[in-house]
Amino acid sequence: MDEYKRHLRVWKILYHLLHPWLCRKFNLTHEDLHVEGPVLLIPNHVCAWDPLLVAMSLKDKHVYYVASEHLFRLGFVTRLIHYLVAPIPRRKASLGTDTVKSVLRQLRAGHSVCIFGEGAQCWDGRTTAVFPGTGKLAKSAGATLVTYRLEGGYLSLPRWGKGVRRGRVHAHPVNIYPPEVLKTMSAAEVDAALARDLYEDAWQRQRQAPVAFKGRRQAEGLERAMYLCPGCKRIGTLQTRGDHIFCSCGLDLEYTETGFFRPDKPFETIADWEDWQKAALHARDFLHEDCLFSDGDVSLSRVGADHSEEDLGRGELRQYEDRLCCGEYSFPLTEIRSMSMVLTHLLLFTWQDAYWQIRSDTGANLRKYTEIWEER
Repeated sequence: MDEYKRHLRVWKILYHLLHPWLCRKFNLTHEDLHVEGPVLLIPNHVCAWDPLLVAMSLKDKHVYYVASEHLFRLGFVTRLIHYLVAPIPRRKASLGTDTVKSVLRQLRAGHSVCIFGEGAQCWDGRTTAVFPGTGKLAKSAGATLVTYRLEGGYLSLPRWGKGVRRGRVHAHPVNIYPPEVLKTMSAAEVDAALARDLYEDAWQRQRQAPVAFKGRRQAEGLERAMYLCPGCKRIGTLQTRGDHIFCSCGLDLEYTETGFFRPDKPFETIADWEDWQKAALHARDFLHEDCLFSDGDVSLSRVGADHSEEDLGRGELRQYEDRLCCGEYSFPLTEIRSMSMVLTHLLLFTWQDAYWQIRSDTGANLRKYTEIWEER
């Protein structure tokens, strides 16, 4: 059987199996997409289930998804995924040349492709910037560009969270840009259209029309998003249990079913806390020494071009002003070309033409390392 026909058949089977279950699990409503010919579909990215939630609008259209490279290092699972759906690999923190070529190859063969333009799930319920060059890719693809937005997905399953909270999710295409329209737009204008169409602010939506997202242990995992305590200005002291996030200094906030904190001081939302902690981190307005912060017992590995993984041992991860250190390895920040995270426990970066991975299985907050690197 032709590979594409196999993927199409698999998709038709999966759709009918998954549709009623996902709609019930997430209380999902969606608008179907009806566009002839190849489509470049670009949604916002709010939770780990986004590819499946988006796919519920695609009953009549099969798409190839661009997926994080780490999915190609899972042995038998990787082989099964490739056989069934053949995702296009992308290394985090960039839309690399190989990924772009694979996307264009599929589109020019008459197939459709889905790229999450932000490249990673948002941490605070607000859409982040799309990859530079996405507008240029859309113009050169010769396909119809469809922008797509997920609303309510962040509060259903925040990146840092544990378990789905049942509230309300709506998924729908926003705008359709045929090739002839894209030709009249500059790459910058396409990027601006993407930023406008994809933008979602979970807190603004909740203020306008509050929805309760019901679940258990609502706050657990939040310390993987919030790294700086507003009470004592220390890093690494936050803990969660049940619906509460707290610190030994006395800070104690309840994360409610609507996503707002109770009490609403010092912050009403995760987004408010995020803005404050980023500003404090960049101003170095927190307790620290020469080593800004550290986390123990992480593993370091080097990832090959064939997705192989070379284990380089375990050790302490330390952040200094000019370098990131892991065990006996030292990585000057100015020499690290890209850095990003997968889920909550994998930190990926490129250095000396190699791809490196730091993994934490102890719940360490790795976000703060990417924040320091972005200052370089």
